[in-house]
Amino acid sequence: MLDVILRNGKIVDGTGNPWYYGDVGIRGGQIALVGSLEQDAATVIDVNGNVIAPGFIDGHCHSDLMLLNYPESEIKLAQGVTTEVIGNCGLAPAPFLEPYGEMLRQYVQPILGDTANWSWRTIDQYIETLSRRHPSGNVSTYVAHGALRIAVMGFDDRPPTGEERERMKTMLEEGMRAGAIGLSIGLLYAPGSYSTKEEIAELCSVLPKYGGLLAAHIRGEGNRLIESVKEVIWIAQKAGVPLHISHLKAAGRRNWGKASEAMALIAEARAHGLDVTCDVYPYNASSTMLTTLLPPWTLEGGIGRTLERLRDPSLRAKVKAELCEEREDWDNLVHSTGWENVVIASVRTEANRPLEGRHLAEIAAERGVHPADAAMDVLLEEEGQVSIVYFLMAEEEMRSILQWSESLIASDSLHCDVGKPHPRLYGTFPRVLAKYVREERALTLEQAVRKMTSFPAARFRLGRRGLIAPGYAADLVVFDPDEIRDHSTYQDPKRAPSGVTHVWVNGQLAMKNGSHAGARSGAFLPACRCVGHVGHEGFQHK
Repeated sequence: MLDVILRNGKIVDGTGNPWYYGDVGIRGGQIALVGSLEQDAATVIDVNGNVIAPGFIDGHCHSDLMLLNYPESEIKLAQGVTTEVIGNCGLAPAPFLEPYGEMLRQYVQPILGDTANWSWRTIDQYIETLSRRHPSGNVSTYVAHGALRIAVMGFDDRPPTGEERERMKTMLEEGMRAGAIGLSIGLLYAPGSYSTKEEIAELCSVLPKYGGLLAAHIRGEGNRLIESVKEVIWIAQKAGVPLHISHLKAAGRRNWGKASEAMALIAEARAHGLDVTCDVYPYNASSTMLTTLLPPWTLEGGIGRTLERLRDPSLRAKVKAELCEEREDWDNLVHSTGWENVVIASVRTEANRPLEGRHLAEIAAERGVHPADAAMDVLLEEEGQVSIVYFLMAEEEMRSILQWSESLIASDSLHCDVGKPHPRLYGTFPRVLAKYVREERALTLEQAVRKMTSFPAARFRLGRRGLIAPGYAADLVVFDPDEIRDHSTYQDPKRAPSGVTHVWVNGQLAMKNGSHAGARSGAFLPACRCVGHVGHEGFQHK
């Protein structure tokens, strides 16, 4: 007796192989049978020729605190996402330790949002806190380098001492023992940007013992793209670890055309034996903190010190001068891209709420100031808590990365408590299936599903997930391939997609016809170190 049979489906099984018609049987949280099934089941659902695919895996997102605030995970379930990988770009809410805890909380807020009670201290305790919220979807995490560095040495722009290096290694090892899949670095963001490649390589020496992955938001995605890709390849080779490059792109108009060179570097590294891949999101705009546009030296000491510098007339003049010129020592992307491409996504105060959805060139003209001054003024008014959407990529280059065999698809989405979040939060996966599969035919349906399922499941060591095959976890999505589409736009982003009819997580129905079905059956997925492991522990962290 099966728990559920999905009948008459167009099965896209996640392998990349051609679809076929058949039924899928679920029992005990796993896929039990696939084919033309004659068995009985407690529930039988005729999917009427719609696609049955493995649940989509968002292999790079920033839902670390959103999952605590909104454990129903309806935004992701509506897209067919059943697993999220968090702790990316070196940004995470743990470890959260004194004396620098409040500094971490203030710094990550524009990316991760906030939650009422930061009750954890260690990565293990954060996972336990998350488990008590019983999220609807599965979750896996990295240890975040930026959070480690803040916990040990705040925002000091200096090499760590020997004792500080050992403390970071100890915390990384604790995180790996708690089930983390690897270490994420954000070399664009302070304090990660203050780290040398040698420092990162030494920290990565912890990873091989656990089969850990290094995920890298590289130091520069614009003028320094090529040297930044070379840097993380060097780190991975030096440490002897696999490498995953986050949201590969060529940022800034003057750098359009460099994406193919970056892909060639990755292909060359693979040819020489380095296990390296990347991910991509299907949009030509990024989203980050407004402070990211500032010269790196302004961020030393944390947000409080940054705001002090912006209030100092002489230092403010220096910041403005640097923002108005091409730089070789850091990526001044706004110089080549233009302030008209920097859009305010969220602010902290009601007084500035009308700024959301407007670009800085327009805001500056309205205020009668230079855009650099407008940016600094808004940061001061909002105590540094400003997120942006940044139009800096060429569509054709993004498409070429999307089509590349070494890339998987991820949202890089931030939290939802934002006035106008990047539409990738609400639309990434349906957008790929509508725009790049059905309309533009840049990918086949089977290629796209593989990039959302079996590829990330294998890459992030999630166990027997990401395929429709007996013995695999019953994370499944049913969607109409002719109707699935995203509706989220830059000006009206908080719109759910359409076309996803059912979502199961670990064999439990989580979403039906766009509404939550009641089950919150997600699991914390520790990194899988044994072949054949399904990796379902309920959401009970051990």
